[in-house]
Amino acid sequence: MEADRGRDYRQVAFLDASGAVSVYTGSSCIASASHAIGENYSVQANMMLNDDVVPAMSRAFVDHQELPLAERVVTVLHAAQAAGGDIRGKQSAALIVVGPEVVDEVWKDRKIDLRVDDHQDPLAELDRLLRVHRAYEHMNRGDLAVENQDMEGALREYGAAEKMFPRNLEMKYWKAVALANNGRMEEALPVFEYVFDRDSNWRELTGRLPASGLLTVTNAELQTILKL
Repeated sequence: MEADRGRDYRQVAFLDASGAVSVYTGSSCIASASHAIGENYSVQANMMLNDDVVPAMSRAFVDHQELPLAERVVTVLHAAQAAGGDIRGKQSAALIVVGPEVVDEVWKDRKIDLRVDDHQDPLAELDRLLRVHRAYEHMNRGDLAVENQDMEGALREYGAAEKMFPRNLEMKYWKAVALANNGRMEEALPVFEYVFDRDSNWRELTGRLPASGLLTVTNAELQTILKL
């Protein structure tokens, strides 16, 4: 900061891998502007409606240690908004979570990378995007289970994703595939029918799956599915 002539207008925080925190709020930052630090965290804000926002953020981070980091940070953002938030109102929100180790492939570093650029309720939208991200984590684990011939595991993961977003056709569809692959055709058929009725492209996709080894039913069972 000593080398920055505009330091009076800056607000910046650093948190290193060992948990050490360094934070700076310039004297000319627009009020309400302040920061708070604690073990393994820093919260800071400027142009807030009041002086309650930063303490509310700090409390929320400390009081929700049981949450995964991403959900914990979003909880902090909600606490900030509930305490008054930005004096200019609501417009955008973002969330980035990186891994604990340095990686060669930089695209593998960001575990979560979500942003809402312009929205009437950006935190609600950020919540939704985070839930979508978590649901697709289940979907991805289901895909890996299929690759490893662990159909019970696939069914469990696809079911967890579907439970989070029951109207999502893709999540229902792959659950149906897992059911069929586990010999549970009576349970799978109504789910296939539900999906096909709403988008016939899924029926076309189904006919292509056996060649990739992703649908392991008999030809007769395949024809039963395709005729739905």
